Amino acid sequence: MYQPRRPFKSEFIPVRGLRYHVLSWGEPTPGRPPLVLLHGWMDVAASWQFVVDAFAEDRHVIAPDWRGFGLTECGADHYIMGDYMADLDDLLDQCAGDTAVDLVGHSMGGNVSMLYSGVRPQRVRRLVNLEGFGMPVADPEEAPARYGKWIDELKRLHRGELDLKPYPALDGVARRLMKTNPRLTPDKAQWLASHWAREKPGQDGNGSLWEILGEPGHKISSAQIYRLDEVLALYRRISAPLLAVEAADDSLARWWKGRYTLAQYHERLQSVPDARVARVEDAGHMLHHDQPERVAALIERFMQG
Repeated sequence: MYQPRRPFKSEFIPVRGLRYHVLSWGEPTPGRPPLVLLHGWMDVAASWQFVVDAFAEDRHVIAPDWRGFGLTECGADHYIMGDYMADLDDLLDQCAGDTAVDLVGHSMGGNVSMLYSGVRPQRVRRLVNLEGFGMPVADPEEAPARYGKWIDELKRLHRGELDLKPYPALDGVARRLMKTNPRLTPDKAQWLASHWAREKPGQDGNGSLWEILGEPGHKISSAQIYRLDEVLALYRRISAPLLAVEAADDSLARWWKGRYTLAQYHERLQSVPDARVARVEDAGHMLHHDQPERVAALIERFMQG
């Protein structure tokens, strides 16, 4: 199993009435802001371990489990972007005070970090977005069907139809991670699995099962359509320099089949006053697992600039 070079500290703090699980590495340094790492959808804060281990220097790093992921409480049957931003704001109040932080987000966490940096530009010193592309443009005429789909999915959730599949052993969780990301090595998959799932007793005393630490409510579609005009208005308010990092494997082409492209994403980035793009070769969407040394080097160079 993978052996961390920099072990984390685990603690729980109250955030908007929820018991939030937060990992940290290193100690606060006077005059230097903390580095805050935000994980993506169906992921956990421990997912950043490989990047933290690859940093050339020690630094105070903070990474939360988002609500309903990892060991953080859920408190809802569905999730909206505004809640993630409000959670982050409360977390930064407690962990950074008035200090502007260096912020890094992956995928969903990247989208949250971009929007938050437009809402609270004074709270972010430098910003790195790893594959947080946003969504395809939606037509307002899609709104009625979208609300109906959301209501129907909530009903399915409460009937138990969206429950996540448990696994009879931790090895099964590791194999699931490697199936999703073929570049993930077995030692890292086994280590991640131990943080991505937890063991619970089976029914009627029949052994135990490993359950994924992600609430099924996260599988529910957003009730509201994606409003690009609102997103770009927030992008225009970002005052921090932005490094947008993308993997050589084109995730958008695989996900959206031409409905939303990298070229369109790059066009959106032009709304950010100070933005640049970097590419990581031999990597897919989970680029912080595939090439943690390259990702760590990009982050460190950008934060020092």
